[in-house]
Amino acid sequence: MRLLFIADGRSPITLSWLNHWTGSRDQVHLISTYPCAPPPGLSSFHILPLAFGGMAGGLRSGSRRKGSTSSIYRRLRPLRYMLGPLSLPAYQRYYRPLVTSIQPDLVHAMRIPFEGMLAAATPDSIPLVVSIWGNDLTLHANGSAWMKRITRRVLERSDGLLADAQRDIRLGLEWGFRNANLALVVPGNGGVRTDIFFPPPTRNENQVVLNPRGIRDYVRNDTFFQAIPLVLEKQPAVMFQCAAMAGMPEALTWVKRLKIAGSVELLEPCPHAQMAELFRGASIVVSPSTHDGTPNTLLEAMACGCFPVASDLESLREWITPGENGLLIDPSNPRALADAILSVLENPFLRQVAKIKNSQIIAARAEYGACMAMIDTFYKNVVGSPD
Repeated sequence: MRLLFIADGRSPITLSWLNHWTGSRDQVHLISTYPCAPPPGLSSFHILPLAFGGMAGGLRSGSRRKGSTSSIYRRLRPLRYMLGPLSLPAYQRYYRPLVTSIQPDLVHAMRIPFEGMLAAATPDSIPLVVSIWGNDLTLHANGSAWMKRITRRVLERSDGLLADAQRDIRLGLEWGFRNANLALVVPGNGGVRTDIFFPPPTRNENQVVLNPRGIRDYVRNDTFFQAIPLVLEKQPAVMFQCAAMAGMPEALTWVKRLKIAGSVELLEPCPHAQMAELFRGASIVVSPSTHDGTPNTLLEAMACGCFPVASDLESLREWITPGENGLLIDPSNPRALADAILSVLENPFLRQVAKIKNSQIIAARAEYGACMAMIDTFYKNVVGSPD
């Protein structure tokens, strides 16, 4: 097939998808909504920095620092809800001739704002697949009247729907997607690479708690940091690692205010394979988010034998049965998070049982090769189905 992806070309998620398709016999094209170098193996590459994506510069996702253009861009993000949709008509005028020249068999927009919003201008004769990310419908779609209207238009135009949680398929149907038979639930990054993300060879007794989420608007890092002294009161040897938080003012402020510098490591952003090493070195992974689909970091941590403590959200209940293979907590409650961490640290049997169950879950539902095979079949079904 001739495939056209519309995605953030800097994103590890995008690169994971492209790596599969560029290694096949398919012809792969990419329109990146952020400036970046072209990924290898593409038949064509274009940049359309809609919704002020150009303000992010060429930095990779997750590499934000105070004073950088990307940091400024993040602080101005709420304005995108109001002004971002206004940029769409101009970029759609560039997009339509590109689609006409490429003549793809299928277009895949890898999230709704703003890639799917651009892709809504795809000619009706070309099938359109849209991926829903965890916050697309639970947060971003209600960001403004414009966002709500265009989100509905995207889903009404879509011929196929991908999501990392069954919840988002249900919400997509409520927002206007028409064909439940052409919807598929797979991890957002295409699946877990179990050749990279696998458990340590011996039982992990390290008292390390890892927060892999970085600084995000919808992650309650205030809850996370306030839980740390509560844990240390009973377990003073526990170490807390924080991915992609080195030098971040919010994290530095909490560490100083709570006087926990000796028990906290603020880590630099690191390559994908290095995250696997962090997961294998930790006993517990925490994710106190207020909105989410299925975080890729959660599945990768589960594959590495890390015990998950996450927010009690509908999407996460699709993967975690509390008390069996993880715990779910109120993300606004530091005491609840601390108590959950302590209960896991004090129960090595629970950690071992969860490690086995989570390994089985990943193998059955989230392994990269199996998921990509399902997606390949899904694409062919979308292309072959009459509208």
